[in-house]
Amino acid sequence: MVVEPIHCPACQGTDVVKHGKTSDGKQRFRCQTATCPGVTCIREYVYQGRLPSVKRQIIAMRLKARGIRDIARVWRVSPTTVMQE
Repeated sequence: MVVEPIHCPACQGTDVVKHGKTSDGKQRFRCQTATCPGVTCIREYVYQGRLPSVKRQIIAMRLKARGIRDIARVWRVSPTTVMQE
């Protein structure tokens, strides 16, 4: 049996514990590191707009003066998701 450590998307720490399940039945995890704000995450996101890497790219594209609708088309997410980031 192989146990793969779960990393926190905010601090990359491995001190992560189970934190219930989502409405879809996926396992949710919460970071226990003292410096981390206690963010929750899941292993596989269904909606691409929830991925931390996509969120960083959305912010980077917006800082380069790309349009909201253009970013939404590139990443196939809602324009509302782009505006919230």
